[in-house]
Amino acid sequence: MKKWSRALLPVMFALAGGVSAQATDYRAQYAEQWPLSLSSAQSGAYRVVLEPAIYRRAGSADLGDLQVFNAAGQALPSALLAPDQPLAQPPVQRELPWFVLPPLAEAQRNDLQLLTERDTDGRVRRVEARVGAAAVANGQGGWLIDASVLGQQPLAALVLDWADSGQPLQAQVQLDASDDLQHWRPISRDIQLVDLQRAGKRLLQRRLQVDGNARYLRVLPQSEARLPVLRSVLAELPPAPATLTWEWLSLEPTASGKGEYTFELDGRFPITKADVASTDNSLVQWTLFSRDDPGAEWQRRSAPWIAYQVQQGGPGQRQQSAAQTLGGTWRDRYWKLVASPVETATAPTLRLGYQPEVMVFLSQGAAPYALAVGSATAHRADAPIAVLIDELRQRNDPSWQPTLARLEGAPEALAGDAALKPQRDWKAWLLWALLGLGVLVVGGLAVSLLRQKPAPSA
Repeated sequence: MKKWSRALLPVMFALAGGVSAQATDYRAQYAEQWPLSLSSAQSGAYRVVLEPAIYRRAGSADLGDLQVFNAAGQALPSALLAPDQPLAQPPVQRELPWFVLPPLAEAQRNDLQLLTERDTDGRVRRVEARVGAAAVANGQGGWLIDASVLGQQPLAALVLDWADSGQPLQAQVQLDASDDLQHWRPISRDIQLVDLQRAGKRLLQRRLQVDGNARYLRVLPQSEARLPVLRSVLAELPPAPATLTWEWLSLEPTASGKGEYTFELDGRFPITKADVASTDNSLVQWTLFSRDDPGAEWQRRSAPWIAYQVQQGGPGQRQQSAAQTLGGTWRDRYWKLVASPVETATAPTLRLGYQPEVMVFLSQGAAPYALAVGSATAHRADAPIAVLIDELRQRNDPSWQPTLARLEGAPEALAGDAALKPQRDWKAWLLWALLGLGVLVVGGLAVSLLRQKPAPSA
């Protein structure tokens, strides 16, 4: 028995190794993958707007069965973002007019007199700078930036763009603001402008934090700082509300009876709005319910609301009630409308609205990249993308945003529909069976030895 139990050990470890190896083959756990087309070949991160086909193929209720892979089949750090999150949107920037200021001694900068020609709305058209008699030229001047074109819109930061001279740059500047070009208030001192290159990599720091309203700004060098040759100035604006259009899914009833109509949704769409349409004039009070399992209890997703539709004028012209905003985001498969009173209801069309979400991922390893979808076993752990990108902005270009990537062509099959069905791993089952058998063998041997032990003498 001892020899037989020892002989089982190599088999157990071999099976355990096979299970472990299989568990690391993550791409094989997905139904299919979509190749990704990159709008830029070199970027630290990319953003993919999810298309309807992804929602229809996903199986997980929280969309955890979406994962981005590189060419080597390695899972990349990624996170699913709501459409109104700043990283899910393109950057909000606007170019500003700027003017070169003459060089001045640091102690005499208050002697700077700006003779400006402005439009009726305050925008600077031309600047002529004069200095007081005591002013002494010292090195380089700075820049005057006209932010009056933004009106009352707050300004988050300035992003400078200068010509690449090939020489290292590390300069300190100060930033001041004014509303009349005469009285200036300091915003920040000892701001570092950096442009360093080594081994094909470039380190840039060209962002000047503002966080407020200012009609005019000036950037002045400190001490003997050498300024770069400026090419443009961008205003970085606070993120605007998401402007993504609403997508609507129209569902016909799959069953009905006594003023209740049920519907089935064919994907894991992030539903946040609902509406009702009919083929005729109607005035009905509806309540909306949903559930993710056909055997579960219905959960109410809206308060009762009056939905109406009235034909007016010619064909196709009608007045109808507004869509209802639901109290959350729901990815349930099954939906139900309940009418009150029952007698007034006719078969409705349920319209469910959503805004596409965005998957952001880091570009580790070689392209091509692909978005895999559909798995009953794999689950993505969202990486702290926002924290990492914020760190990258501080170290490099603060205006940087993830580059756009798109689904390209038709999906490529991986495990197919089998990936969406929970399956028992026969190797894992056999391993546990052998381990259980080993415990029984060892336990039986121990009991046998105890029984054979002689009783103590009197």
